[in-house]
Amino acid sequence: MIYGKRIRLRHAERDDLPRFVAWLNDPEVRQGLALFLPLSQPEEEQWLEKTLQRPAEERPFTIEARQEHSWQPIGSCGFEILDWRNRSAEVGILIGEKSYWNQGYGTETMQLLLEHAFSTLNLNRVYLRVFEDNPRAIRAYEKAGFVHEGRMRQAEFHLG
Repeated sequence: MIYGKRIRLRHAERDDLPRFVAWLNDPEVRQGLALFLPLSQPEEEQWLEKTLQRPAEERPFTIEARQEHSWQPIGSCGFEILDWRNRSAEVGILIGEKSYWNQGYGTETMQLLLEHAFSTLNLNRVYLRVFEDNPRAIRAYEKAGFVHEGRMRQAEFHLG
């Protein structure tokens, strides 16, 4: 596990799937993602089976927030498109528990992922894509140290 001040990251497990499906079927949660259709439990199970075939450093994490005497799953994150030759990766994050929005958990998660990427995985570059109508995510990414590199104009079909 990877520990931060208020969160920890652990590899996603089968027990997480019902929670992931609930988050991804919430239109408000899904709004900032490239995913635009709801998911079924079997589809999410297939996704997990595929990820379990990947090397450990490429598997997704469940984000858990510290409670008094336990840990509460609040989202997921991980690296995609790992390019070991060029030492780069795309990162993604989802805070699915809306009661944890706007409290700095996304920023802390990104900071923890970046520390892991550069110090443990020896990556040189981590990048992400974010839709312009997601200011909360943009703020979190900027606080974590990301800078704007470019814009993909008319890249998302959204609500017509």
